[in-house]
This record gives sequence, C-alpha cells and structure tokens, in this order.
Amino acid sequence: MIKRGREAEDAAFDYLRKRGLKKIERNYRCRFGEIDLIMRDAQTVVFVEVRQRSSNDYGGALNSIDSRKKRKLLTTARHYIAAKGEFPECRFDAVLLNGDNQVEWIRDAFGE
Repeated sequence: MIKRGREAEDAAFDYLRKRGLKKIERNYRCRFGEIDLIMRDAQTVVFVEVRQRSSNDYGGALNSIDSRKKRKLLTTARHYIAAKGEFPECRFDAVLLNGDNQVEWIRDAFGE
C-alpha cells in the first residue's frame, strides 16, 4: 500500500508525468492554502489535488474533497495565477489513490 503524504504525491506525480504532463511546481503554499501539484498539460495549467484513502468507507477519496477544500484550492490557485501575472487556461484535477495501489485520474474534477 502507498504510504500517506509525500509518497502518495510522488506516485501521483509519476503517474501524470508518464501521461505527458510537465511539472511546474510541487506543494505551492500561500496564506490561503496549499496545492499539491501544479502541472502543464499542453497549454493548460493543471492544479492537482492528491487524495489517498485505504478504503472507500465514508465516500472514498473523491468525497473527501468537500466544498470547503474546493474553496481553499480555488483561492490558492487564484493567488498563484495573480503572482505569476499570467492568465492561462486552467483546470482542477484530482488523483485518487486507494489501498490497492490503484490510481484514478479525474480531469476537471471541480471548478467554478
């Protein structure tokens, strides 16, 4: 089983990189929150939330990204974009890892 935290992010990063996404930044932090991975998919900037759960109890990994977490991610992404002074096409993806080391990549998992 994939361990929590850094190893889950490493697994998600490797998974996305093998599918052609390019690293921009990892663990972007500001006063509003943190974004696990920021990557580029062609011309699109992709903000990635990584979630790892050992079981699907309580709705699983995707349901753990609640409305409060989504608001924090959106606000943090706005901060990142404003700091860069660019306004590229963006999307929010989720990479979900379960106890069986299965990876699920959800493009456009949420947004405005």
